[in-house]
Amino acid sequence: MDLALWITYLGVITALILFPGPFALLCMHHGLRHGRRRALVTVVGGALASLALMALSSLGLGAILATSETAFVVLKVIGAAYLVYLGVQAWRAPAAAPAVAAGEGAPSALGRSRRQLFTKGFTVGISNPKDLLFFGALFPNFIDLSQPQWSQFAILALTWLVVDLATMTTYASVGSSVSRWFATPRRVRLFNRTTGSLFVAAGGALAVSHR
Repeated sequence: MDLALWITYLGVITALILFPGPFALLCMHHGLRHGRRRALVTVVGGALASLALMALSSLGLGAILATSETAFVVLKVIGAAYLVYLGVQAWRAPAAAPAVAAGEGAPSALGRSRRQLFTKGFTVGISNPKDLLFFGALFPNFIDLSQPQWSQFAILALTWLVVDLATMTTYASVGSSVSRWFATPRRVRLFNRTTGSLFVAAGGALAVSHR
């Protein structure tokens, strides 16, 4: 793969991933509520969602979304509705101490919680129209059709995963590191309502956004 093209790709995706959005907020929220180690499950869910979007891009389905107004609107509404749903859940969450301060709980409860964290991470990641449009409209431009495509795809996918995992793990770690400040129910309630409002705001902004 051409080095200059790869450097351009690295710069584009780094700026895209670093810019805080709903998934970064979710990682921070889960880092505070459940601790950094368990929030990594959310990070992995989002990373696998990115791989799924890359696979869709390689099949040409992302290009269909990029040119179909109906498909774009449907996905946008689904993503917006899910963000609002997460916001309502966060707003109504009990004002209990974060997991890192309150303890990790029973193994069976942990298993269910991790599945839920993974599902939320994957769903938020897969329902982001901006990411899907990136993989559909821009991602193919970084592949040289005159060269073996699968090796290039592997390099681009691995580069994305490294940047994405490192960035979102950092967001989760930030959330976990400030968890001790939320040792009182009043502060936890404030955090829940703040993040809930941000999720709802993100959903509303997505619902009224254009391409």
